[in-house]
Amino acid sequence: MLGEFTDSGYFHVLYRGRTVAYLDMEFLHEGVPRMHLEARWKQPRHQEPDFPCPEDLGSVLKELLGRLNICSKESVVRQYDHEVQAGSVVKPMTGAFNDGPSDAAVLRPLLDSMEGVVVAHGICPRYGDIDTHAMAGCAVDEALRNFLCVGGSLEGIGGLDNFCWPDPVQSEKTPDGHYKLAQLVRANKALYEVCVTYRIPLISGKDSMKNDYKVGDIKISIPPTLLFSVVGRIPDVREAVTMDAKRPGDLVYVLGVTRAELGASEYLASRGFVGNSVPRVRAEEFIGYYRLLEKAMRLGLVASCHDCSDGGLGVALAETAFAGGLGIEARLDRAIMEDISRDDYLLFSESQGRFVITVAPENRSAFERTLEGAPLALVGQVIAEPELRLWGMDGSLILREKIDELREAWKRPLAGF
Repeated sequence: MLGEFTDSGYFHVLYRGRTVAYLDMEFLHEGVPRMHLEARWKQPRHQEPDFPCPEDLGSVLKELLGRLNICSKESVVRQYDHEVQAGSVVKPMTGAFNDGPSDAAVLRPLLDSMEGVVVAHGICPRYGDIDTHAMAGCAVDEALRNFLCVGGSLEGIGGLDNFCWPDPVQSEKTPDGHYKLAQLVRANKALYEVCVTYRIPLISGKDSMKNDYKVGDIKISIPPTLLFSVVGRIPDVREAVTMDAKRPGDLVYVLGVTRAELGASEYLASRGFVGNSVPRVRAEEFIGYYRLLEKAMRLGLVASCHDCSDGGLGVALAETAFAGGLGIEARLDRAIMEDISRDDYLLFSESQGRFVITVAPENRSAFERTLEGAPLALVGQVIAEPELRLWGMDGSLILREKIDELREAWKRPLAGF
């Protein structure tokens, strides 16, 4: 026994008979007055992108694969010991050469059981340059998509919200505090909306609200950022799925709708723009087919599954191919899309709710039947030739690149870091 409840009205802690803490309970709960702050939101407007679709989309894809938010972090990952009693099932790196980017980790903590734990994350601070509501919602959705990609169960999941924010309190030192507080309010609004729809209780988190640095007259504030983590179970770790293409002849599907949502994307950033059409989470729409995808996973119908996030379909298809040491040919004009008028926008839009999935031919009928009603498109197949071949909106070949060159572009920036 450590202690007992009393009616003294004090929190009294002793160590070897000596008082080490003696706090009035009213002070403990009511002693610090609530802050009453003013938030003022004004939607930022950025210059709209104005450039033609590049002729060489293969070079653009390689450039994006080398951007720091997309490129391989293997040299950093391998500096850490992520193994405890050989309990990891899906590791940070995966695929034919154990160098592909896993969407999430799967662990088997109880070695006398096949039940496992899935841990996944989502973070997209760039979107906060346009709207922190979108930034927070997309972080939750990205974490859940990554969770689903490896076979996690939607039942019994928990979320962790980790805020890193600049000072949101208006003062002489923070003259834009009203706006930064409005950004915080909008982020929490999205967090509430999406988590309630996805039935993700927030079981823990962290709030860091004074992330500013000043030297002389220069003040540097970090971008308002939410890192969202999802933890949950997988009933049987032998059902875990990885993101790498598995065998030639497997069918390639795109699940989800590609929209003209390139605001704050890696593609526009590489062209010197921010834009305004930030990706939005349509949680009520997404959750229906997320459940169908989980069902297909449980039935063993999915050979590989990879989340579409930074860099869009182009990056997701390239990673799926080179992680498996195989090629992919895909007709992207078959993908379900809205308001897309250019091949580069189709390739690099960062619309939420999307997956690249491969399925063995013998499972085609069962897979499509399980996903009936979902925005699902059969766009191509895995091929033995080590190339990524993509056809565009008018049916013409718009990209043909060797997967070794794509992998090299992805691995080069932080190699030997």
